[in-house]
Amino acid sequence: MKVPAADLQAQFAAIEGEIREAIDRVLESQHFILGPEVAALEQALCERLGCRHALGVSSGTDALLLALMALEIGPGDEVITTPYTFFATAGVVHRLGARPVFVDIDPASFNLDPGGVEAALTERTRALLPVHLFGRCAELAPLLALAEGHGVPLVEDAAQSIGAVYRGRAAGTLGRIGCFSFFPAKNLGAYGDAGMVVTDDDGLAERMRVLRTHGAQPKYHHHVVGGNFRMDALQGAVLRAKLGHLDRWTEARRAHARGYQARFEAAGLVGPDRPIRALPSLDALEDQVFNQYVIRTRDRDALREHLAGAGVASAVYYPIPLHRQACFKELGIAPGSLPHAERAARETLALPIHPELSAAQMDHVVDQVRAFFADREEGSGGHR
Repeated sequence: MKVPAADLQAQFAAIEGEIREAIDRVLESQHFILGPEVAALEQALCERLGCRHALGVSSGTDALLLALMALEIGPGDEVITTPYTFFATAGVVHRLGARPVFVDIDPASFNLDPGGVEAALTERTRALLPVHLFGRCAELAPLLALAEGHGVPLVEDAAQSIGAVYRGRAAGTLGRIGCFSFFPAKNLGAYGDAGMVVTDDDGLAERMRVLRTHGAQPKYHHHVVGGNFRMDALQGAVLRAKLGHLDRWTEARRAHARGYQARFEAAGLVGPDRPIRALPSLDALEDQVFNQYVIRTRDRDALREHLAGAGVASAVYYPIPLHRQACFKELGIAPGSLPHAERAARETLALPIHPELSAAQMDHVVDQVRAFFADREEGSGGHR
């Protein structure tokens, strides 16, 4: 049995008519950049998320870059963020000449640990940049309090978390700016790169609109230097078609998370003295969107190899924490300085959780995990 990490072909087959209709609208209009399709998507996301402004952009990376440019982050500035995330989170900080300041993660949630942020604040801190990793919101209340107390903005990297909720509010809408990615494999995925920035700040929204189109206002008149961060109309149309299915897909992911939990517990695989050290928390299940379903095990690499041999796709998010990347060597962060991020990089494995996953496929995944650990226990004479 094959179990893919994502099944975009099955997703497309279920909504093909809507997708083709959306693409045909764009072809008939011959309006390919921004325009009414993107504007309609922006309005729909404002209504869904409960924010004043949403701006379609060219990728999740460009959403982050645009947000920091709008906040005038630049050389000599510091931005506090997590070392356990996709590279773009810190890459955009460095790209603007600023310095990413890494604070370790909470080992249970994988998100930025608020307890370490206050000590990292300096007179050069210009923003806090938490990430809502794997579809679960960071603990924002203390981070927002620190941001307000020190007079710095908080930018939410919600690239993996559209639809997630923190204390009744949509991810991306609690800080000054929220940033989303619509990479094809995301919960709401485009047919190429695309992203979104959201804000309730009228001034920031207008500044980002100008920066999105090379800083031109009006056309060919440049008072600031921006970039080409515009969303294509084709992506706006595809995302509009998919948006109506997002709630159903999210509920399927939550059901799969419950299904995995029940199967792993029934197999006796989970616990401090068991081979799987932790599963994603199902506390406040309705607030999470499970962009990934991540288990922790010391045998991660061998397990992944075994699963691949059995037709089960898996992924490692992320094998090298950002403070250990070669390009950030100049920051001088010694190995072991951020132990929870480094341990997560060694132990975490993401299993398939896409909405199209069947019960039989889930059974196969868990059966193969069980077989792997049974073989290892037998080979060690019953000793772990």
